[in-house]
Amino acid sequence: MRTLWYFFRKAPERAGRSAWYDRRVRNAEAAGSNPARSTFTPAHPYFEDTLKVVVNLKNLGLAEDTIERYGRRLRFLAKNTELPKPEIVRAFIMNQTSSAANKEALANSYDHYVKYYNLAWQKPFFHREERIPNVPTTEQVNMIITAFGRKYSTIFSILRDTGLRPVELHRLTLKNIDLENGIIHPQTAKNGSARILKLPTPTLAMLKEFITKNNFKQIDRLFPPTKRLCHIWVHTRNQIAKKLQQPELTKYRLYDLRHYYATMLYAKTKDILLVKQQLGHKRIEHTLIYTHLINFKTDEYISRTVQLGTPTTLKEICELAEAGFTKFTEIEGYQVFKKPK
Repeated sequence: MRTLWYFFRKAPERAGRSAWYDRRVRNAEAAGSNPARSTFTPAHPYFEDTLKVVVNLKNLGLAEDTIERYGRRLRFLAKNTELPKPEIVRAFIMNQTSSAANKEALANSYDHYVKYYNLAWQKPFFHREERIPNVPTTEQVNMIITAFGRKYSTIFSILRDTGLRPVELHRLTLKNIDLENGIIHPQTAKNGSARILKLPTPTLAMLKEFITKNNFKQIDRLFPPTKRLCHIWVHTRNQIAKKLQQPELTKYRLYDLRHYYATMLYAKTKDILLVKQQLGHKRIEHTLIYTHLINFKTDEYISRTVQLGTPTTLKEICELAEAGFTKFTEIEGYQVFKKPK
């Protein structure tokens, strides 16, 4: 019910002048006056219409975070155009100066409104340009994370070490975590595949301390919502970038911790199917982008060799594989293995 509460209680608060006017009305009533208008002013003229769409999405079983995004975009359209007139809304979306992805999201949100009210419209198509994500180095990631206090350094370390989406992290409860073995069973977002994630020992210790300190119940959500996490990340990231005079740090988003995890995992294993499974991707095309992000220099590798045809060959190869080495080449009866320093 959190989403519906957001519409009933939060939307009027965000009405700007309306909220200010309502306070004046309440003060006037307390003083014995008789104001000419109601104390409730909708945030936009199509408030009730969009609320019905949101309730319908709730009844269809969509996730609360998804519903909230649709509702936010519908409110934006309602404040800037006329929702019952698809041709006007379509022109407004097409003329936006934002990215194709944002315009596509607006069109998808309005499409729910159109279907609910049985309106006719031609949904626009937008061609998204494929962009290579920004991936920070290990030094940069740790530089930012260590600038946080204990609570948020724990949270961002979990994102760094598991590749969880921020929304997936927010959905975690104690029921999703095996603290004894350091295993996380996330509720995968975006209709992704189920997966099992393993926490490194230092991060698991931080998580146990965090849970003990806050005395969570089994059904409690352990971590703040995505919007709050993004705000905290950006604020502190900008501060540390200014303090260290490294403006390049400001380009790294919270979501780039997921890109960092995927890139490092592929660099270590060269197993794109493993990366796909650990990220919860349904389609391999979404994962292949990480194969283009590895650009290590030769002197950033360490190498080992294994002589072929000896009694210990298989054992040596297995030991190197367990240590994170991958086969690089074969020369004159030897296999050469390497891994990033």
